[in-house]
Amino acid sequence: MPVRHPPAHILMTADALGGVWQYSLELATGLRQRGLTVTVALMGPAPSAAALAEAEAASGARILPTGLPLDWTAERPDAVTGAAAALARLARETGADLVHLHAPALALAAFDGPVVAVCHSCVATWWAAVGEGPLPDDLAWRARLAAEGCRAADRLLAPTRAFAEATRAAYGLSRAPEVVHNGRRWREALPEAEPAAQPATHAFTAGRLWDRAKNAAALDRLAARLDVPLLAAGPVEGPNGERFAGKQLRGLGRLDTARMERELAQRPVFVSLARYEPFGLAVLEAAGAGCALVLSDIPSFLELWEGAALFVAPDDDAAAAEAVRSLLADPDRRAFLAEAARARAARYGADAMADGVLAVFSHLLGETRSRTLAKPLSGAAA
Repeated sequence: MPVRHPPAHILMTADALGGVWQYSLELATGLRQRGLTVTVALMGPAPSAAALAEAEAASGARILPTGLPLDWTAERPDAVTGAAAALARLARETGADLVHLHAPALALAAFDGPVVAVCHSCVATWWAAVGEGPLPDDLAWRARLAAEGCRAADRLLAPTRAFAEATRAAYGLSRAPEVVHNGRRWREALPEAEPAAQPATHAFTAGRLWDRAKNAAALDRLAARLDVPLLAAGPVEGPNGERFAGKQLRGLGRLDTARMERELAQRPVFVSLARYEPFGLAVLEAAGAGCALVLSDIPSFLELWEGAALFVAPDDDAAAAEAVRSLLADPDRRAFLAEAARARAARYGADAMADGVLAVFSHLLGETRSRTLAKPLSGAAA
């Protein structure tokens, strides 16, 4: 049973273009169950009215589409700082006791209460993984705002130790963000689940295929080496104009939650050859569904899944193909790794995530209330 927190109102920002949306809804649900009131300020493009209504009903949070630009799609620095100022006004208007930001650059405003910023990803660490040479001008100013926001926030969070350290190094921070793993709300006790049917004989991947960090080109080369289909769920065109056109991947497009669950319930071999992934919610969902995992050997994946997956270099599609073939050919090994992935996924639940974030909130809110009580009354003698 979740431990309840004294009443407090949290203003949480989110975007609906990727894993941050799922993270925000899971966290809002957990915080609501622990006695907090949550308002979600949705930035960037909004889902349909029906999808928003469903999200509100499921999470118990109030969701406000703001139309404010995202830090990574804004065209100018003042668009980001203007969005931050608008969020500070919204926090005052809604009576928020604490603001939980999904991007540190949004901390660059005069908020009245404590500010927690989550480092889900950032352009500086992304470029270090997928680019060459110095940051392009269009990314450099975004990195500068992110660095300033990291220093302005009262607390920083990150989903893995690997990404916390990468963030510290990228922005020259005196200390790394605190680690609170992302989590999902599982419908059953994962380690005890007993799948009935035989697992599927194909491979599967999911993510923003247009994003170079997901390394879809290597996945396409992998697909050409396999005798079984490699199905790929996710958008191929991004809001910044990036686009991926594969020749061998069998694209499924963007899937809603129910369709994704149906695909993963078949327990295909799940593959991610990402060059950059601060956490990887798609991998977590696949592990929770009982899929055996073939993953790139990047630090965050090794931290989370070592001992519960097969690892290959991100661009070694030949090794990835051999790993997939070996699992398809060896049902016992595949079942062992699938069960190991399910057991590991059980560590990364939504309750553990909510408890970790709530501990940070409680500390900051306690400090704020202590300072308020310690202030001398107006007119009191010095």
